[in-house]
This record gives sequence, C-alpha cells and structure tokens, in this order.
Amino acid sequence: MSSLVVSKYSPIVNEQEVEFGDKSSPIWLLINPKYLADYRTIWTPILEVIQDKVYRQLRRRINSQSIFVKYAASDIGIIPNSWRASVIADEITLLKESILKYRPTILITFGAVAYELARRIVETKMETGPNYWNTVNLENEFEQAIAKFNINRTNQIPLPRRFKKPYEDDDLFSWDEDENYVREIGTKIADKVIENKDNLKIWIE
Repeated sequence: MSSLVVSKYSPIVNEQEVEFGDKSSPIWLLINPKYLADYRTIWTPILEVIQDKVYRQLRRRINSQSIFVKYAASDIGIIPNSWRASVIADEITLLKESILKYRPTILITFGAVAYELARRIVETKMETGPNYWNTVNLENEFEQAIAKFNINRTNQIPLPRRFKKPYEDDDLFSWDEDENYVREIGTKIADKVIENKDNLKIWIE
C-alpha cells in the first residue's frame, strides 16, 4: 500500500503494553494479542484514510494518541479450545465491566476472536464462537454496523484480519485491491465520524 504513508498524525503503539490510550475516548480498539501487527498493518492505514477525509471536510484532526487500545483477552492462546470454560467467562466479565463503565461509541475489533468476545458483551444474539466468522461474514457485519450506526450506543465495528476474500485467485490479487479495500473501510468510518462530529470528543484542539 505504497500511497498510504504513515504521517505524524499516525498512532504510536507500544506492543509491550496490554492496554494504552485514554479509556474515556469514544473510540476503542480490541486487538487479538496473538496478532499484534494488526494494529500497524490494518488500523494505521485505515486511520490515515479517516484522518485525510475528516481533515478535508472539517479541517480538524482526530487525536489518535487518545484512542484506547486493549487486548481482547489476556491469554489468547487458550481461547479457541475453551469458549465455554470459566476462564473465558472471566475474560468476558472483565471486558464487560470496562465497556459498560466507559461506554465507548465506536468499538472496533480485529478478526474473529476479538469480534466474538465483544459481541457477547455488546449484543444479545446467540453465541456462535469464532469459527463462524470468516472474512465475508465479518465484512457483512461491518456493513450492517455502519448502516445501523447510532451515536447513543456502543457501535461494534468488526474488521477482518485479512483483506483478501476467500477462494480468490492468488494470481488476480494485488496490493491495489488491498488499498482500495482500506480506503473503502476508512471512508465509511470517516463518514460516521463527520456526521457525528459534535458528539465525539476526539479532536486535537
């Protein structure tokens, strides 16, 4: 993604910390600690797109340093085989307490595990487990989240861990397609930020 460069407004991540940023921020990111690079390879270019569109329309910048980033679980390695075990219940309870206390407006998750954990907290739908969520399903959930965005509640916005769609011919895939996907995702999130600019305390003053 050659044209998506990191600017001075890009976030700085300390991968040694379990959480960082401001918990009172309206924007939270939940990351699978097994895939820490997602923050840099997925979120950073998307944020660049968001910042660009927001600045062009509002002449304002999002304070990316205040965005709250948290591992979705303390030990992600045990989760795939233990979804109904007490340890998962404990992880969900801790995460739920934090989300209900601070009530972020935008809760962005990366991949199936983080999405399913947050989904059990924010929504009341039937539990499915992370194996249900593939790239296409998460893309559909993303579109629904954008369409139903409500500034008065926590909006869970899932992002796939990878952009390439399943069963796609490797010979036909290119970084240009990847970049287009990043721009599409970033633009749709930016539109919601712009629509609700007066109700989101996220700005560099």
